[in-house]
Amino acid sequence: MKTATAPLHLIPAGLGEAAWEIWLPPATREAALGLTHWVVENAKTTRAQLKALGHPGPMAEISITELPRQPKQEDLDRLLAPALAGIPLGLMSEAGCPAIADPGALLVRRAHERGVPVKPHVGPSSLLLALMASGLDGQRFAFHGYLPVKEPELLEALKRLEKDSARLSQTQVFIETPYRNARSFAAILAACRDGTRLALACGLTTADEWVMSRTVRDWKQTAPPPIEKVPTVFCLLG
Repeated sequence: MKTATAPLHLIPAGLGEAAWEIWLPPATREAALGLTHWVVENAKTTRAQLKALGHPGPMAEISITELPRQPKQEDLDRLLAPALAGIPLGLMSEAGCPAIADPGALLVRRAHERGVPVKPHVGPSSLLLALMASGLDGQRFAFHGYLPVKEPELLEALKRLEKDSARLSQTQVFIETPYRNARSFAAILAACRDGTRLALACGLTTADEWVMSRTVRDWKQTAPPPIEKVPTVFCLLG
């Protein structure tokens, strides 16, 4: 008799240092506590997350496998083997919702191709939380991940995003490595028009959370915000 295929559970991870009760519904926590096989972006942080959630199993007995950054089909099939054998499987990214701005989407796609049920669970998404709090257009928006690192390319990308935003009435959402936040903020002030709106969402779901939405003109007239080394989502509307 063929073994029934078990689900692939998409379990969100915390965005920072905060008790799980603040950012995760009890039902999602219960689903995570019942899983003994995981595919993750980072094994170390996943173990820390599971400990913080109060996982009852010894960490040494939990199967945690990291997802390659550029997985091949055979890698994905190997990672899905527990679910195909009837063992529920969890997917967790480094922070926030899995398969959003991380390579987990490829595993989810392969799960669909192999007939593995996919179960998304409610949890924090820094992108949606930032957009919700920005006051910018939430009907039309686009997420661009990380912008170019080198300054000429960064300035060019920001001008292009601003132009597209004005043309499409579309909020442009992007992120940056925290230690480059201040640099990106300065580049936005240099590249964008005074009337363009910029919202910054910092430290979401943590005790230090704050969100500010102002025009570029107003940002220029205030002291630089304290965003260095703090996870920040940038929302731009031209």
